[in-house]
This record gives sequence, structure tokens and C-alpha cells, in this order.
Amino acid sequence: MEETTKKAEELALKLAKAIEGGDKELARECAGWLAEQRVPVTVQVKPEAYPKKEISLWVGVEDAQMTTVPIYLQVNPHMTLASLKDMVFLHYGFPPSVQQWVVGKRLPGDQETLHYNGIQRDGDMAYLYLRSAKEAKLSKETFQRERQRRVLAGEAGGAAEGSPKGRAWRWGIPAGRKQRGLLDLRLRMAPQGRGPVGWVCPSCTYVNKPTRPGCEICCKERPEDYAVPPAYQPDEEELARMRNEEEAMRQSLQVTEQQKIENYQHILQVDRQSLVPTAEVIECPICFVTLQPGKGVTLRECLHSFCRDCLKGTILYSLEPEVPCPYIDEKYSCTGQLLEREIKALLSAAEYQRFLDLGVSLAENRSRSSYHCKTTDCRGWCIFEDDVNEFACPVCQKVNCLLCKAIHENMNCKEYQDDLKLRAQNDQAARQTTEMLTLMVQRGEAMHCPTCKIVVQKKDGCDWICCTVCHTEICWVTKGPRWGPAGPGDTNGGCRCRLNGAPCHSQCHNCH
Repeated sequence: MEETTKKAEELALKLAKAIEGGDKELARECAGWLAEQRVPVTVQVKPEAYPKKEISLWVGVEDAQMTTVPIYLQVNPHMTLASLKDMVFLHYGFPPSVQQWVVGKRLPGDQETLHYNGIQRDGDMAYLYLRSAKEAKLSKETFQRERQRRVLAGEAGGAAEGSPKGRAWRWGIPAGRKQRGLLDLRLRMAPQGRGPVGWVCPSCTYVNKPTRPGCEICCKERPEDYAVPPAYQPDEEELARMRNEEEAMRQSLQVTEQQKIENYQHILQVDRQSLVPTAEVIECPICFVTLQPGKGVTLRECLHSFCRDCLKGTILYSLEPEVPCPYIDEKYSCTGQLLEREIKALLSAAEYQRFLDLGVSLAENRSRSSYHCKTTDCRGWCIFEDDVNEFACPVCQKVNCLLCKAIHENMNCKEYQDDLKLRAQNDQAARQTTEMLTLMVQRGEAMHCPTCKIVVQKKDGCDWICCTVCHTEICWVTKGPRWGPAGPGDTNGGCRCRLNGAPCHSQCHNCH
């Protein structure tokens, strides 16, 4: 242990000489060994590295009545804060334990130099706040012993650390403030004296005026358990500050209220628009074109953004009247939908009318109780109930027989059916067509749609087909509907292909 300590001392001295002499290799070697041994080392810059001249330091000292008493100290920039505390102790009688210094809005450490904290020129400023002896737990006996020790140390050394050798510190107080200011300051040292009026900051120990909500020095919040004394009367400075705070609060509330109004007006303006333009630069997730602010469209329901052309194409190629958001990636497929007014704004008048017609057609074909007027090119249709036998078309004004699925004016149902049989016997083309379709169904080359009963065929590809009339999704191998009664996605009915991984038929070629 002794050998290690001796070597540590030698290497510490070598390290200091190596740094001063600029020997990087030796400094690295010494510092490396000291670091490996975890030797506690203090590294300080020598006074020779600092400016030689003394400077005049302005110090604002707070007295017991919260009044600042300015004093001036002749100091060297290389002095540490501990030396500065000793200086104040010897000349003013305030022990270091009650001194709280603030330099440049920060609390410096005892081993930090004045130069490090920005005290480098005449007139530089610092603030000294004095804690009470009671708060610092300083007794009279401790105070006397500490003062005697410091005085003896100063006499033995000829001068305290950081002071010019062989001479005392110079200090001064502006005229008119000498006795009263220092007397007020010393009152705060009395263990039995009256405590300061205000609350003590738990962080920097500064005594703040009772009405301050936060520390004037470090902005620490006032302790929650502190209450302003009932008989306390704020001075003019406090009243002015409180008035300023109230005015600032009033202005802040006014600005906040104005901002709310502006935000509400902006929301109303956006809501009136059919399309919400993008607020920033985006890349369309479909065509990957970069769009400047205002050139893209943000969907209201899901907030995904696209270019207009991609949204328009999504609408025109949609087989459903409810157009889904086209956003999809490896992990997520958006379930949002385009709103009606967004669709209308993206399409031309003719395109929008075709979109509406498609929706009406799909609604008609997917309803099991729908009936389309038999008049050629008539667009009229209805959804009928079981007890209704006739449909008066509001478009062409013709009366349709719901039992015969035809228009037979001036004829009853029996007369119409008999006439139909007679015409079929004499119509060779109709008979040949009927026979051909029947043969294709028997061979498995075609099938009847399970919904509208027309004949449909599968040309190529997987076993999923869609009826061209009613748009029912059909499973080719089972000859039934792909989905249940609720439509696409309903696995409570239909062929249930790939439910739990199982195909719907032994010959299934993927109808999912």
C-alpha cells in the first residue's frame, strides 16, 4: 500500500511536469497508470496561468430586509470560491457555511475559480446571499473557533490564498450605506434573532419575498406548505411586480382565447371545403410522386394523404358503392372510406353520375326482392314485398307483372303464359339458344347463378367468379355463393374456402 501511494505521488508530480512541459507521451503514461489504480487526484491550473493584475469585484449582498447592499472587493481572477468565502469571513465576519454565492445565474462550486465563472474584468458582478445561523446550524462556539482558526491560518501564511502576498484585502462600501447595511446583514447571523420575512428557496437558499410564486434567483417553485403571513403588507416593488404579473396573466389568457377563436374559424373553413389539402410536403403512397403543400388530398376519415389522380382512379375502378381508402403496406390495410363529398369533388359531373348509377345497379342486383322494369332501356326498378303482384314503373309508366316477370297489358297471367308457350314453339332461334345453354350446364361448362339464375361461365384462372348481372361472388367448384348472407367476408355461409386453412372442395383451385 505504501509503495503504491509513493508511486502515485511520483507519477502525479511527473504528470504535472509533463503537462507543463508539453510532453504528451509521458503525460499519457502517467495518467493511464493513475486511472488504472483509481488514485484520487486533484488537477488545478497554477496562478501563473491567469492574468496577474487584481480586479475590482462588485458584490451585491442581501440584508435581512431584502435590500441589496453593494460592496467592492479587490480579487485575483485565479482565486477559488473557497478563498473568496474566507476573504468575506475575515473582513465581515460571515462564516463560509452561511454564504451562498450566485455568479452568472449559477451556483459555483468551492473549487471553481472566479475566472472560470466569468469574473475577469473590473466591475464584474456577483451576488452573495446569507443564510441565517440557525438555518446553517451554526452555534456561537463553532463560529468563534472557525474565526480563530482562519485568522491564525492567515497570519501564519502571511496572506490568504489568492490574495497579493504580504498585504491585506481592500474593500469598500458606498457612502451613506456603511453602518446600517452591515448591521442589517449581521442581524441574519444571530441564532436567536428574528427570522427573515419571506420563504427560503430549498435549492439556492435565497430568501424570497412572501408573495413571489418562484425563486427570483433559480426559479425554483415556492414550497407548497408556505403561506403568506396574514399581516404582511407588500412594499411598492412587490405591488408593482404583482400588478405586472396580473397584467401578463390577463394578456396570456387573451392570447389563448384569441388562439382558440382562430383555431375554431380554421376548423370551420376546412369543414366547408369538399377536399382537405395537404398541409406539408408528402409522397403519394401509390404513385410515389412528391407533392408540395396543398397539392395532395388528406382523407377526412383516416387522415391518409394521396395525390388526386390516384384517388380518382381508386373511385373509378371500385366495384363497390362505398370506396375504401387505398392505403396498404406490409403490416396494415386501412379500413377507412372516402366520404360522398370527397368522391363528388374528385370526379367530373359525368363520372360522378356513372358512379351513382353503379351504386344503384349494385344495390338492385344484390337485393333478392328487387325487380327491374321489363321495358327496353328503362332504368326503373323497385324492391317488392310478398303481397305485391304489380309494379307501376315511375320512369316509363308501364305496369309490370311481378308473378310473370313481364309486362302483359290487356292480358291476364294465364293468357300471357299460354301465348309465351305458343311463341316459343314457333321460334327456332330461341329454341336453339335454350338447348345450347342447357347442354353447357349439363357438361359443367357453365352454371346457373345461385342468385339471379342466369347462365355464367369460367374462362380461366382460379375458382372465384363474379356474376356479370347481380355481381354475386360464386365458387365454381361448389356451384354456390362464395360468402354468406351478409356478403363479402361473411364465413357463416357460402363455400367457406380456406377457413382454418382447409379448402372448400377437393378440386378447389383457390377461390379466396
